[in-house]
Amino acid sequence: MLYRAVIMQHSQTPQNKGELADAVAEKTAYNPTCGDMVKVQIKVEGERLDQVQFDGEGCAISMASASIMTELLKGKTFEEALALISDFTKLISGEELEDKEALSEAAALQGVAQFPTRIRCAQLAWKAVEDAIYQVTGNE
Repeated sequence: MLYRAVIMQHSQTPQNKGELADAVAEKTAYNPTCGDMVKVQIKVEGERLDQVQFDGEGCAISMASASIMTELLKGKTFEEALALISDFTKLISGEELEDKEALSEAAALQGVAQFPTRIRCAQLAWKAVEDAIYQVTGNE
């Protein structure tokens, strides 16, 4: 079922939601199909995501996905974060992954692959944080 308990929990009580003081990068992503909007802000320490925060409005899927993402990526190196973002994109697109456990609670969003119009909702914050990492590193 698409709306699993973990998705509803993160949607109703999102983690790391709000403005992040002293963010070193921020990116906003917008889904014109449904109106979801997410702004992701990051703080870094060396090559590591020290803090990941989001703000915005949207459906249960986009807000839960953003909340789960902030928890998962906090403390990861840029390389680890980008690998998780890539794996998450594959997962919600219906591709099989060898190790879904690395995605932790984000694996609960696998069901969106069955609903193509919801894939962008789930991916919105992940794309924004990827862009923020590239903003910091100067890579793309």
